[in-house]
Amino acid sequence: MSKKGCSFNGGSCHPITDLCNGCGKTVEYSGIVYCLIFPDPAAKWSYGRCSGATHSKAEIKAMEQRINPIKASKRKK
Repeated sequence: MSKKGCSFNGGSCHPITDLCNGCGKTVEYSGIVYCLIFPDPAAKWSYGRCSGATHSKAEIKAMEQRINPIKASKRKK
């Protein structure tokens, strides 16, 4: 969505979904809230978390440390 309007799919951007509420990359135009980055926000959320979402943080999983058994046996000596 830009000042000239939407150029997606023949000039019709889709409004945001419930998952987009609270995002900083939205704009209200004619009483409807649109995403500034993605013309179809529902498609971005269908595969998981939206990559442009400012209101949700990605979960970072701690990686388990694997110990090499050969090196571990040498450390014990």
